[in-house]
Amino acid sequence: MLLLRRMLTRLHTPHIALLRAPLFTRKFFFIFSAAKHIAVNYLFPMAVSLGNVRPCVLTSFHHKPTPRVCRSNLRFSKNNRLRLLLTKFSPSSKRCCHFHPLKSSSINGFSVQNDSLEHFDGEVNVDFNEKIRRWIRFIQSILPGGSWWSFDDDVEVKIMAKPVTLWRALGKMWDLVSKDRWIIFAAFSALIIAALSEIFIPHFLTASIFTAQSSEIAVFHRNVRLLILLCVTSGICSGLRGCCFGIANMILVKRMRETLYSALLLQDISFFDSETVGDLTSRLGSDCQQVSRVIGNDLNLILRNVLQGTGALIYLIVLSWPLGLCTLMICSALAGLMLIYGLYQKKAAKLVQEITASANEVAQETFSLMRTVRVYGTEKQEVKRYKHWLGKLADINLRQSAAYGFWNLCFNMLYHSTQVIAVLIGGMFIMRGNITAEQLTKFILYSEWLIYSTWWVGDNLSSLMQSVGASEKVFQLMDLMPSDQFMSKGKKLQRLMGRIDFVDVSFRYSSREMVPVLQHVNISVNPGEVVAIAGLSGSGKSTLVNLLLRLYEPTNGQILIDGFPIKEVDIKWLRGRIGFVGQEPKLFRMDISSNISYGCTQDIKQQDIEWAAKQAYAHDFIMSLPSGYETLVDDDLLSGGQKQRIAIARAILRDPTILILDEATSALDAESEHNIKVATLSNGLLVKSLHFLSLYVLICYYI
Repeated sequence: MLLLRRMLTRLHTPHIALLRAPLFTRKFFFIFSAAKHIAVNYLFPMAVSLGNVRPCVLTSFHHKPTPRVCRSNLRFSKNNRLRLLLTKFSPSSKRCCHFHPLKSSSINGFSVQNDSLEHFDGEVNVDFNEKIRRWIRFIQSILPGGSWWSFDDDVEVKIMAKPVTLWRALGKMWDLVSKDRWIIFAAFSALIIAALSEIFIPHFLTASIFTAQSSEIAVFHRNVRLLILLCVTSGICSGLRGCCFGIANMILVKRMRETLYSALLLQDISFFDSETVGDLTSRLGSDCQQVSRVIGNDLNLILRNVLQGTGALIYLIVLSWPLGLCTLMICSALAGLMLIYGLYQKKAAKLVQEITASANEVAQETFSLMRTVRVYGTEKQEVKRYKHWLGKLADINLRQSAAYGFWNLCFNMLYHSTQVIAVLIGGMFIMRGNITAEQLTKFILYSEWLIYSTWWVGDNLSSLMQSVGASEKVFQLMDLMPSDQFMSKGKKLQRLMGRIDFVDVSFRYSSREMVPVLQHVNISVNPGEVVAIAGLSGSGKSTLVNLLLRLYEPTNGQILIDGFPIKEVDIKWLRGRIGFVGQEPKLFRMDISSNISYGCTQDIKQQDIEWAAKQAYAHDFIMSLPSGYETLVDDDLLSGGQKQRIAIARAILRDPTILILDEATSALDAESEHNIKVATLSNGLLVKSLHFLSLYVLICYYI
């Protein structure tokens, strides 16, 4: 170290020109400068980005910090070879730093002008030993078991899914495909026949070679015929196995999505208040698709290689038990690494799916609010939000790739160790006369088969555990119990008169239980009355409607329908007799006729649809469209008033006993609103929720 300091000190003195220095000194100077450039521009930024090394300045050695200036330019030739061109020595400088400018920083003492670097090293004094310690910590962090491999500090998502064991996940998958178990049985039968056929191929292949060498023609022809039979049988059964497992895999993914979708639709509305649309669609899409490899690829190859590896191990022990035990020990070490690698990949897969769901949530939110994004010009901010999650995803994928590379490294080392041990010990046995050359050849072939079978089991087992880790949230959602509204069947009244009573009703949303929305509300509405509920925004008008529709359950109190508690009335039957138009009506991506008749259980004719549209004063604008009632619309292709008219027509078509309009005419002009009111007065009970800014309390009055 002292010699290196002296050489660097002499190198940086202005009294010795670089070109007049000895050849060894010049070579060392350029090699050291190039290594320093690579460390500063590539290795050191990577270490800083990983958070294991603090930003510092790599400077040469000096005795005391005196203000000196040093400038250098860096250029690259066409073949990317580094050229260090010394441009100027400051007369007062006793050294010069040769590395590319990083950033302009008053903390580090850097100032960038064009491609030149001015370094006021008097402001910075970094201890050489400290830099060495930082690099040692960085190298330790990237070694197996280091902090770089940990997922605990880098991820900003909270994993809510409960851990699912491998056997429990496989049991759930079996429940989904058990109705078509004949496909699974056919696949397993083909797998067993193909695996057994392939196990004997190395035996007869080696026997054919050595019988040909010994001129045993009859034995040679017999071995060749058996070899051809085994190859044909293996090919046919392998094709059948792949086809059956592929069909079973398709059935699994299809039924998993059906089960998950059904489970989600049967949840309470409060569930959708806490879950985002982007997250749920990601579970239906990418998470279920992640399971598509389980049966068709992972289980298929795992079972095949387990059978083949077991057969190869038995053959090796029968052939030569000492060599067989050596190979078994290597396979045991490989299996231990396989287990660690599989658990690591399972945890990584869970994080990948959570981060993917968060990225999909950002994209879905941006696309749904595209007009707002465009008006406020926040495209770059949304791209930055999306890139943030993609960066997290890339970081996890980088560690997965590094772990996969380390796994392959261990496999290749153990694989070649098996070959060396087999040749070494087998050669000694041949010289002693314990085994023949034919037996050693068979042993080498079967030992390679056993090692490769172990590797395939490990590789596909890690893929299987990734799929299980990615599907944990899917299984958790599938296990959710349906809402009580769908579990219990209430009574169906002979005739709904339409009397509504709110008796001491209080309510709080589960997402904000500390904030009361309604407190001790008492309202009575008689059949045939038209009631308007007015109040400021956020006073609870829409909440009253949601409670009447039983989208939420009251925290305290109860709601009576014709004197019966609403919980005892069949909810599907009750909703079929209520017409509802919300504040912001939503349309499905279908034609206008289908949107108006949406939810009607009885047979609806086109004349009925047109009658409802005329009652809602929507017929004229519908007929002005190119395709009339067959025009394809969605939530963004019509104006607010047009959507409200279609939603009102949808409610009128149901011929409801109770008609609820929650600010349903806010986007209509005064004349259209008056005409719709007149048309709807004949539809039984009309409950209206309106805003009156001059009122500061909840007012219920009869019109």
